[in-house]
Amino acid sequence: MLRTRTSLSTWSQERSMKWLVLLGLVVFSDCIVKIPLTRVNIMRNSRSEKIMLNNFLKEHAYRLYLTSSPGKNIATHPLKNINDMVYVGNITIGTPPQKFQVVFDTGSSDLWVPSILCTSRFSSHALFRHLESSTYRPTQETLSLIYVSGRMKGVVAIDTVRIGDRVITDQRFGLSMEQSGFEGKPFDGVLGLNYPNLSFTGGIPIFDNLKNQGAISEPVFAFYLSKSKPEGSVVMFGGVDKSYYQGTLNWVPLIQAGDWRVHMDRISINRRVIACNDGCEAFVDTGTSLILGPGRLIDNILRLIGATKHYVSYSVLNTLPSIVFTINGINYPLPAQAYAVKDSSSDCYITFKQLQPSRSTETWYLGDVFLRLYFSVFDRGNDRIGLAQAV
Repeated sequence: MLRTRTSLSTWSQERSMKWLVLLGLVVFSDCIVKIPLTRVNIMRNSRSEKIMLNNFLKEHAYRLYLTSSPGKNIATHPLKNINDMVYVGNITIGTPPQKFQVVFDTGSSDLWVPSILCTSRFSSHALFRHLESSTYRPTQETLSLIYVSGRMKGVVAIDTVRIGDRVITDQRFGLSMEQSGFEGKPFDGVLGLNYPNLSFTGGIPIFDNLKNQGAISEPVFAFYLSKSKPEGSVVMFGGVDKSYYQGTLNWVPLIQAGDWRVHMDRISINRRVIACNDGCEAFVDTGTSLILGPGRLIDNILRLIGATKHYVSYSVLNTLPSIVFTINGINYPLPAQAYAVKDSSSDCYITFKQLQPSRSTETWYLGDVFLRLYFSVFDRGNDRIGLAQAV
């Protein structure tokens, strides 16, 4: 359960043609802050590697969503593509800067990284050394986050955060003192990009501070996730680079301001509706690797494509149908080559999983499997999401 929502911070209601023009014209500007995302290898060829992938899919790829808890500046940040399952990018915290590899997650709102005082030791994770930062300030507040894939307990701190060449001062963030479920995961922490009402640190989230402190000029960020190359994925802040998509952006209004959730019309195969018959809600979520939905509907999809325990033979891959998501009247097909991950020389893993815990209303999570095909724009100024065919 999420805590009671607080009031949203708002920007001026400048929802004019100015920004619509900016979306079309701000393309190769040096003001765009692009943060690269990089693919990290999750081994999956040998039998032992296949087991590792299965465990990763069960534990992490389920998703990062929380289940309970007590001038014209455009920034583009590179991300790392972890074998098409996790996209991570580098940030720094403190003075002098200490580097961390984080998941940029639209399903949560807080930044957290492990502390040097964390009792859960991870040999591969960077740890924040607070005594080495001259800008570090402690608070008396504690923090507890419970994800489907793990949990963390820690404290809230304040320090300087850098994303690319953009600097955010006095940023509240979490320092994990104890955590579980993140062992062996190829990232140190999480950087949330959801609305401030979902923050558990009690402060202003990173994206809001980027705008409030003048590091970006427009309250917009966007993701381009590479389909296969380890490099080339980016998250951009403050605007949109049109070179990452083709055609036009199709705008979808949020169901309500406060989270990245939209109305979905239906899901179909060969023009036959197989889910979301009467419409449903869908979270567009970069913190989710797969497509998540109600168990009975996931089972039906697996049955229709002939999967056994989420697997099909690689030999039938080219015969499998596309699964079409219709959102705001626009069809977004997902071909088999996108939703089936080659697991070994003879098998493919179908990346549709049951949403846990289940919800009373039909709810879907469109994760990276979907977002690799469709460039996504998250427009806080107009409470909407834009989707277009990725290049």
